[in-house]
Amino acid sequence: MRFSRLRLSGFKSFVEPTELVIADGLTGVVGPNGCGKSNLLEALRWVMGESSYKSMRASGMDDVIFSGTASRPARNMAEVLVTLERGSQEFGPPYSEADNLEIARRIEREAGSAYRINGKDVRARDVQLLFADASTGARSPALVRQGQIGEIINAKPQARRRILEEAAGITGLHTRRHEAELKLNAAETNLTRLDDVIAQLESQLQSLKRQARQAQRYKQLSADIRRLEAAILYTAWQEAEEILRGERSKFDEIALQTAALTRQVSEKTRAHDAASEVLPKFRENEATRGAVLQRLTLEREGLDREEREAATKREDLENRQQQIAADLSRERELAGDTDKIVSDLGRERGELETALENDAEARAEAARALQAAADTLAAAQEAADAAAAGLSQLNAERNAIEATAKNHRERISRLDREVSELDGRKATLAGGSADAEQAKEMQAAVDKALEAAQLCEDNANRCEAEVQTARQAETEARQAHDGARRRAESLSTEISTLHKLLNVNDGDLWPPLVDAMKVEPGYETALGAALGDDIDASADEAAPVHWRALSRIDTAQGLPAVSRVLSEFVKAPDALARRLQHTGVIADDTDGFALQGQLAPGQRLVSKSGALWRWDGFHAAADAPSAAANRLAERNRLGALEEERDEAAGLAQSAKAALDEAVEAARQAAAGERDSRQAWREATAAVETARKALAEHERKAGERSRQLSTLEEAARRVSETLNETRAMLAEAEAKLTGLPETGHLESELSQLRQAVDDQRTAYSDVRSTHDTLERDARQRTGRIKSIGQDLTQWNERAKKTVHQISALESPGVELLRRIIQRRDVFR
Repeated sequence: MRFSRLRLSGFKSFVEPTELVIADGLTGVVGPNGCGKSNLLEALRWVMGESSYKSMRASGMDDVIFSGTASRPARNMAEVLVTLERGSQEFGPPYSEADNLEIARRIEREAGSAYRINGKDVRARDVQLLFADASTGARSPALVRQGQIGEIINAKPQARRRILEEAAGITGLHTRRHEAELKLNAAETNLTRLDDVIAQLESQLQSLKRQARQAQRYKQLSADIRRLEAAILYTAWQEAEEILRGERSKFDEIALQTAALTRQVSEKTRAHDAASEVLPKFRENEATRGAVLQRLTLEREGLDREEREAATKREDLENRQQQIAADLSRERELAGDTDKIVSDLGRERGELETALENDAEARAEAARALQAAADTLAAAQEAADAAAAGLSQLNAERNAIEATAKNHRERISRLDREVSELDGRKATLAGGSADAEQAKEMQAAVDKALEAAQLCEDNANRCEAEVQTARQAETEARQAHDGARRRAESLSTEISTLHKLLNVNDGDLWPPLVDAMKVEPGYETALGAALGDDIDASADEAAPVHWRALSRIDTAQGLPAVSRVLSEFVKAPDALARRLQHTGVIADDTDGFALQGQLAPGQRLVSKSGALWRWDGFHAAADAPSAAANRLAERNRLGALEEERDEAAGLAQSAKAALDEAVEAARQAAAGERDSRQAWREATAAVETARKALAEHERKAGERSRQLSTLEEAARRVSETLNETRAMLAEAEAKLTGLPETGHLESELSQLRQAVDDQRTAYSDVRSTHDTLERDARQRTGRIKSIGQDLTQWNERAKKTVHQISALESPGVELLRRIIQRRDVFR
């Protein structure tokens, strides 16, 4: 296959129809950057079935259509057509006989793409398969774009494998294999769904069979119930007739008794009428005497009520008299107590007023003593404060000088340490200058690490080759296992299907007899012809159509000598014993007509092909096998399939063991490759570490000289600073020596503070005396005021008491007392 022509119209920058002729030899396109050279390659990939707009350097597939410029309008359609010549390689089917192919792809904005091969619409998949069969395609490494060479060099083994497969011409096989796997997966999914549907239908079928059995059982039970109900009703009718006859005899007896009682009632009624004539006179006398009794009863109840009211009033009056006497006694006692309290309060107020007048002079004297003590305390406090201020200023000056001296000493100590550190660092730098030997050793370590890394790389390449070999062996073992497994699964599926087909009548109310029979292979058609439609009958005698188990019949005339009894080839229930005993099997159909006349009543002949001759002259030619014959044949075939399935399962198990060994070998090879590559990476890292150590050593050797000169300059500056600090420390110590002592100032301050404490104690005593006098005076004044209020309240209470006594001794009270005495005389 060879590309001969490429035609573009409206594709990207090719707005006008443009045709590129690809002649024999080398065809090139030369032009400046941006002239559209890359668009030719993209057009070729696009027409070969590229589906990714990103590979077209676009944000959408519609962007491959010319989008217009300032001077030209945009297009709504783009089309690319490539012409292929047959050459030395034939096209893939269905174009094997074609000499040339014109493959076109057309896209309309917002309408999608359409493909055509030689003017006939095809799918994108057809175009991709056509190029895949030719070991090329839209993403073939043969179409080299910018930067792809570097990608191929740095590609992973899987990508390199795709390049080799394309060069070998098996890309189309992989594509077709992928499509076949997708179809197989879809078929497996459909089979799974079909199994689910079959299982659901079987469940429904079992349910319907149970319902049918229940319905049949219901009909039988309903008939039994109706028969029993009729018997029960007849028995109940007979019992009701017996009860009716007994009740009629009882009714006659009760009628006689009723007539006798009626006569007695008539006699009693006449006696009652005679007594009713005398009864009104007695009732009138009873009413008159009842009225007199009622009036007397009412008068007696009125007198009793008046007596109870008089007793209640007398009791109330006596209680009031006792209360008045108690109130009068209490008021007289309160009047005496009030007079006594008023007298005591007047005497106390006089005493308090006298004491208040006597304390006025003492309070004035205490106030003057308090003011004098306060002035003395203030003067002593001022003298103590002045002495304390002088002492504090002297101590502050001394502390400042001591702090300055302390700082100078600390600085001198720190500078001394810095001088020591600088001397030590200079000694270290001076001692480490000669390190040529160490540099040589580091270089030798780098060379040794390089040799180790090379060995690790060779080992890693060897392990990679072993991994490829192990994976190839794993692939072959997996293919063998998959083939054996699919063969076993296919046989299992076929066996399962036969089981389902053969067990379709399981659970029937009356299962057919054919499910309980077993026939030798080759005699299924003969058995189906011998039994005919009777083979579908049941062995259950409860079924409408069934076989009954009867004893065998010994006849004088047996089957023709050239025939064999059918029961020799069939294992069936005893219900078929008579039919099989009287059925013969012949090998040749031509012998049937000659032997038909020798058959006894009830006998028949069948051939292996399915022809039938009956004793009564009936003949049926061989025809297609019946459903029962096919069912029996399938049962025989099921046994062979199960044996084949077991053999295939054993092969699959062996292939699985070989696959596991190959997988384990591949895993161990991969682990060895990972370990070798890890060792390679570690050796490479060791090389880099040794090189970095050598470079670091050389860098440090170059820096030592610069650091040494820097340290010498720093030591000089620190020595100058140390001398200046020592001079400032001597000056501070001289100032501290010239300060006066603070001992006599502290003694004087202590005496002044003692005087202040003595004056404060005297002031407290005077203040306590003054406060006591003032507090007593305030208490007396408050008590006098309180006594005045109490006297007013007690005087008011005395007036109320006198008024209450007068009220209790009034004439009304005396009148009440007389009424009570008169009541006592009356009683």
